[in-house]
Amino acid sequence: ILTAPSIQTLQLTKQQRQRVSGEGVLIVGNPTMPSLPPEIGEEPVQLTPLDGAETEAKEIAKFFNIDAMIGSQATKSAVLEKISNARVVHLATHGLLDDFGLGIPGAIALAPDPNFTPKIGEFNGLLTAGEIFDLDLSAELVVLSACNTGRGQIRGEGVIGLSRSLIQAGVPSVLVSLWQVPDAPTAELMVEFYRNLEEKKLDKAQALRQAMLTIKEKHPNPRNWAAFTLIGEAD
Repeated sequence: ILTAPSIQTLQLTKQQRQRVSGEGVLIVGNPTMPSLPPEIGEEPVQLTPLDGAETEAKEIAKFFNIDAMIGSQATKSAVLEKISNARVVHLATHGLLDDFGLGIPGAIALAPDPNFTPKIGEFNGLLTAGEIFDLDLSAELVVLSACNTGRGQIRGEGVIGLSRSLIQAGVPSVLVSLWQVPDAPTAELMVEFYRNLEEKKLDKAQALRQAMLTIKEKHPNPRNWAAFTLIGEAD
């Protein structure tokens, strides 16, 4: 099963699939979490670490014979340095639904950079949907293994959020979640997805379906296996 935020996006992602030029693989898991105020004016509180996301990233990195970026390695600046040339990008961390006053909802939590001086509209440790919108990416697949990454504002052209920003940035296939996902079953699902993709050579839609069926056997509640959806191209 494939989904698209709008009819126009179907043509766009097909064109983008022909232009994929990324060569590297970027795997991020459980970065040192930034601190955010629960409400405007309140004291910042550090986001909860995700041990399952760290295990997930390390296991997935084995399929590509690389090291995952974990903890303090996964700063916003380090991720931005590598993301433009990556063929596959996997981000296992917290996803946020706020728009931070930028008009495009959604952000990915990354490790704060001690040498990073945020400009107006930037946040140390947060990669926002607005910032992704302005990137020039060459990846064939971006996986946002985090909560609520497929949600956003519903407008005439579909759901506006992280997924639409990635497509606008040039990515033909995006895997995102539709609700708050549990840490451990999500890690299992993602490892199965990449096993199906890299070892069994299934296309992205088939790989996700088979991963769902596998995890459904172990964790029958749909909350644990049905959250993720593939937007864009299957091949």
